[in-house]
Amino acid sequence: MTDLTAPLTPLDIAHAAMEAAPEDDAARLRFFERLADSEMFLLLTEEPDGDNITPDVFELSDHSFVLIFDREERLSQFTTRPAPYAALSGRMIAGLLAGQGIGLGVNLEVAPSSILIPPDAVDWLMQTLDNGPQEAEEKIAEFTAPKGLPEALLGAIDAKLASAVGMARMAYLVGVRFESGAQGHMLGFVDALPHAEGALAKAAAEALTFSGIEAGAMDVAFFRAVDAAAGKLAKVGLRFDLPQPDESLATARPAPGSDPNKPPILR
Repeated sequence: MTDLTAPLTPLDIAHAAMEAAPEDDAARLRFFERLADSEMFLLLTEEPDGDNITPDVFELSDHSFVLIFDREERLSQFTTRPAPYAALSGRMIAGLLAGQGIGLGVNLEVAPSSILIPPDAVDWLMQTLDNGPQEAEEKIAEFTAPKGLPEALLGAIDAKLASAVGMARMAYLVGVRFESGAQGHMLGFVDALPHAEGALAKAAAEALTFSGIEAGAMDVAFFRAVDAAAGKLAKVGLRFDLPQPDESLATARPAPGSDPNKPPILR
């Protein structure tokens, strides 16, 4: 039973917006973006064995589904008993299931965002997430203040960077003119960790994709705080501060899926 007194989660809010406007592609994209970016609790049949996990698979509506919840207490409310689970991002779960004919049962019976996502939609989500940025080299002639960008894109960038903990100090959204004469917009990251540059570029590309803008492009570049270009970004750009990690927190034993370069193995 859904607890109507519990605070709404970001996934609940995105789901309600999608339900309220079924013809709005942008609202639907934002829901799937929240699902991909959220930590989800995947119901298992037994405790994880190292990196090996065994999801509990249910046959519902002519398809197989695994069950995921965006709060641990929602999983407990559904099972009504202690149950094993793995805490993974929605994107990681979609990657494990893509191509296997298995869908997602999200917050079933315990939240306003209760929904069945069929296998073909899981495959679509993974394909969309796999559309990464393309590398290119152009010399920058000038940075300008960003103009004419829709609020949906600004909100998508803000939401994406809110989960990029410690990957960079900040980012600036600016207009840019290249020496070739081409013009557009750029998201410039300052003091990004070298190993995080790919993930940040992908996050920026996903923000553009899931914002619902049918056409458009946004360049991504990386700068050090000591670079002269970083000062120019600060003068004209829209600043996004990335959250920094709490160094007092430490994990004694990594959970399955905590290393994005070593995803868990379904068995």
